[in-house]
Amino acid sequence: MTEATAPLTSEIPITSNGTPNDAPEDDTFERDLKKMLQDGPNLNNSSAVQGGSGDTPTTVAPTPFSGVRLNSPTAPSQQQRSPTGPVPPPNPYVGSRLASTVKPPQYQAPGSTQELEDYEADEFAARPPPTAIEHHAEGGPPPQSMANAVSKIESIKNWSLKQIKCTRQILSERFGRGSRTVDLQLEAQIEVLRDTQRKYQQVLRLARGMASHFYNVVQTQRALGDTFSDLAQKSPELQEEFTYNAETQKALCKNGETLLSAINFFTSNVNTLVNKTMEDTLLTIRQYEQARVEYDAYRTDLEQLQLGPKDAAVQARMKDADSNFQAHKDKFDRLRGDVAVKLKFLEENKVKVMHKQLLLFHNAISAYFAGNQTALEATLKQFNIKLKSPGEENPSWLEE
Repeated sequence: MTEATAPLTSEIPITSNGTPNDAPEDDTFERDLKKMLQDGPNLNNSSAVQGGSGDTPTTVAPTPFSGVRLNSPTAPSQQQRSPTGPVPPPNPYVGSRLASTVKPPQYQAPGSTQELEDYEADEFAARPPPTAIEHHAEGGPPPQSMANAVSKIESIKNWSLKQIKCTRQILSERFGRGSRTVDLQLEAQIEVLRDTQRKYQQVLRLARGMASHFYNVVQTQRALGDTFSDLAQKSPELQEEFTYNAETQKALCKNGETLLSAINFFTSNVNTLVNKTMEDTLLTIRQYEQARVEYDAYRTDLEQLQLGPKDAAVQARMKDADSNFQAHKDKFDRLRGDVAVKLKFLEENKVKVMHKQLLLFHNAISAYFAGNQTALEATLKQFNIKLKSPGEENPSWLEE
């Protein structure tokens, strides 16, 4: 019975293609392949694949053979190779990040504490500086540019409010709805000054025209005298007549240049009086008139607030309006005093200057047309006028 229970069949090894393996070389090849797979890395162990082979050997469970031949052209080592170039070296930190179960909020540089501090220092240096808005949002003091911008906006706001008030005051005065502050005596003096300036400008324009025409006459006389002298040398039969006519024209030319110097001196001083002295006073008058409009505008604003209800908001506005009114009232009074003083000094200066210039103009014209060369030259010496020599050129504007 014991012999009857013995196995009647024996195990026959089957190859991958289903044919019996009778050759002992195939058994040896399969055993070597299984041993190689057991000694190789386990694909299911991510730490072994990512970190490489460590110092401590790990036991790898056998994996079933996939059936791909090692000498096949589609081997795994050939499939993973890049056809375009060499494969870059692996990053040792990538595997540690993938293997970690808890993801950090941001990338931390591995290494010691000193290396971590150096890494953070490099990251801080690489960051761009915070902008003005970020700096202000972090709690720091506002930059100087922002303070300047706020100051400019405030000044523009105040200027706009002032212009609106002044424009409203001017329109109300022109339409007869508003009142204006008037100093009758000062206004009359200002009107006289403006009328005097217009008349002096007319005198100055005519004197310049006379000087221009007389300059052409003098040049014509000089050319005529030179022509007579030339003809006196070439015409012996008329030499005497040409000679005394040439001398007469040269004498007239000399006296004309003397008179021309006196007229130019007259126009220069009148121009200074009209376009500098009077204009300076008129500039102060324009500032006074602008201050008067501002004063009346803030006065009207204060009066309207005084006629309204007296609640807390109106009381605060009334206090601000009163302070603005007092400031513009002081400015108006100061400019009114300046205008009165300048008008007084201008009148005294105008009398002195015009008395001297009118006397010069009268004596020079009378002596020239009377043919009195001595009196004409004495007039120029009396007023310290230097006569320009015939060959002397006009001085440059820098010398003047």
